[in-house]
Amino acid sequence: MAQGDEHALLTLYDRYSSRVYTLALRILNDPMQAEEVLQDTFLKLWRRARQYLAERGSFLIWLLTIARHTALDRLRLESRQPAQYDAADPDLLWQSIPEPNSTSDEARWRTLQMAVGALPEGQRKVIELAYYQGLSQSEIAETLGLPLGTVKSRLRDGMERLRREWLKDGDG
Repeated sequence: MAQGDEHALLTLYDRYSSRVYTLALRILNDPMQAEEVLQDTFLKLWRRARQYLAERGSFLIWLLTIARHTALDRLRLESRQPAQYDAADPDLLWQSIPEPNSTSDEARWRTLQMAVGALPEGQRKVIELAYYQGLSQSEIAETLGLPLGTVKSRLRDGMERLRREWLKDGDG
């Protein structure tokens, strides 16, 4: 794709578009906006293909980072309140179950999603607000009605638990 191969872009779109769309939908809570973010993300991917460096991380994580930033930019542009994620939603839960014995980037991403869902509610909420909605620690404190120190502690503790899980399950 970095050499202008349109077939490579279509192959990547077929492989990863559902992940990009799901992430955008989770952030925006609007199917039309999520579709636009999906298109914008792959357009950015096409333009930035030469910037990807495999030694800095997996392609999927790089692509989802582009999608996340694109969705958060759209969210800020629309000046809307972020959607709250319902961890009990079975439709979202089944999407996060990894294939047994899989070590692919996709399976690792799903394992991370499951690890976030398994965090204590306080830690899960602050991580979701920070990552999926792009809120600052001060904004999270205001949104949840918590002291800033509590938000910082929950975020730090939650990230440490995720890091331990990630390193335990793979080469992370």
